[in-house]
Amino acid sequence: MTLSDFRNALERHPGQAMHFMLPDKSFVPAHYHITEVGRAQKDFVDCGGTVRSATSCLLQIWVATDVDHRLESGKLAKIIDIARPLLLTDDMPVEVEYEQEVISQYPIGGMEVTPAGLLFSLGTKHTACLAPEKCKVGETGCC
Repeated sequence: MTLSDFRNALERHPGQAMHFMLPDKSFVPAHYHITEVGRAQKDFVDCGGTVRSATSCLLQIWVATDVDHRLESGKLAKIIDIARPLLLTDDMPVEVEYEQEVISQYPIGGMEVTPAGLLFSLGTKHTACLAPEKCKVGETGCC
């Protein structure tokens, strides 16, 4: 889901509760805080020598002992508007950074409106060889 799609969903449904469903179908506890809205840029060289860049809007979710806390969609839309000068564009994917046993990043795969509010489904990220033709993956291994 792009930042534009995410922001539009929040603005179309102000005052709604937001729920984040992890890839294993469990949920981030409802009393989460979004402690950061930021632009994350990764510049790197792949195993074939190609320089690449990946940019995303990263929402950091933190769960505290404040079990009465609830963040509504309209407030998050306002926070994202405040962050717009840092984000630079709406044309980037939105990811959630969340800590359970380890800190993980999940792309937001989709959103649906439910009787309980907005449900955001989180996907998974995977590693891959980005230059299989140069590395000849499958013949002698990568790199």
